[in-house]
Amino acid sequence: MRRRWASELTTYKRDGTPVGTAVNIVVEGTRAFFRTYEQSWKFKRLRHNPGVEIAPATVTGRPVAPSIRARARLLDGVEAEQAAAIIDRRHPIFQGLVVHQAHRLLGYTTRYFELIPLGS
Repeated sequence: MRRRWASELTTYKRDGTPVGTAVNIVVEGTRAFFRTYEQSWKFKRLRHNPGVEIAPATVTGRPVAPSIRARARLLDGVEAEQAAAIIDRRHPIFQGLVVHQAHRLLGYTTRYFELIPLGS
């Protein structure tokens, strides 16, 4: 059986409570990207506090290795378009088709982030 991997992205509520969610992270060269939608709680937490932790995980979000600290930088314009193309190319069925259609049908605004690792 082929095992599929995702990542667990931990964001933080205003009171500092961590919230972990499974996301598809795409790495291209030295840059890492993910997408979410503007109406999500994850997006709202990231707008307030861009500090995150990211760890490799199963598709259900169970971490399988230690996490690293990073900062999530919201992308706009050309950078967002480039991130979208990279994510769609890497995950053409789920991210490129299913997520796009779901966001469109539900009236969501798709947003893109770059993950910037923080020093140890």
